[in-house]
Amino acid sequence: MTALQEKTAQTSSKRLAGKIALVTGGSRGIGAAIALRLAAEGATVAISYNSNKTAADKVVQQVSELGSKAIAVKANASSKEDNDALIAEIKKLGKVDILVNNAAIFEGGLIDAVNIDQYDRLFDTNVRGVVATTIAALTNFSDGGRIINISSGAARANMPGFSFYAATKGAMEALTRGWAQDLGARQITVNAVAPGATVTDMMEQGLPSEMLPIIVEKTALKRLGKPEDIAAAVAFLASSDGAWITGRVIDCDGGLSF
Repeated sequence: MTALQEKTAQTSSKRLAGKIALVTGGSRGIGAAIALRLAAEGATVAISYNSNKTAADKVVQQVSELGSKAIAVKANASSKEDNDALIAEIKKLGKVDILVNNAAIFEGGLIDAVNIDQYDRLFDTNVRGVVATTIAALTNFSDGGRIINISSGAARANMPGFSFYAATKGAMEALTRGWAQDLGARQITVNAVAPGATVTDMMEQGLPSEMLPIIVEKTALKRLGKPEDIAAAVAFLASSDGAWITGRVIDCDGGLSF
């Protein structure tokens, strides 16, 4: 058991015992941390992954070491067929109680240096993928369940080269607000968590290393975020403690201010 697993197991209650959670893009980074945290709190976890089966299997093994059950299913988030197959696998376990739309890609570039294909790739995964997965999941979703979308502080930041990515996360936040109204009668809450600069491979891809000290200095808590920081916020919203919060974007950024 890793140090992170041990810490998670020691500090987490079993608020999610008996629940089934689906975490898209759950094989690495923030998605993997969310899967482990929800499992530590008692949930059975299904993770989807697009390509890295080895990483996905590792998360499943880590979940089992925490005493919970997990499955990993290969699925392209934007594909209706893949999502239908994913939900069919989860039906063997029961209904989805918690959906975490985490799968996303990042590509940056100034508007005079990008092309329409890049726009299509980002919106296909980051927006269509969220819509397609949610529509499929709702065919096997518990009343009183939780939908948690992983957005980004970039949605409201002014950063060169981030326009397409920021637009996808802005669209996700608009969907969050609308779906909260659509699903409120079923007591399903819909919220988004917006990480700030968080140490993942996506951050390393998207932010030049020289920017990191600047971001740390502009963060109230004077450090970069960790995937488990985001997982803790997701676990709160997924639990009964978050039952009166819906249609909101929770900034999880350590007090980052530009």
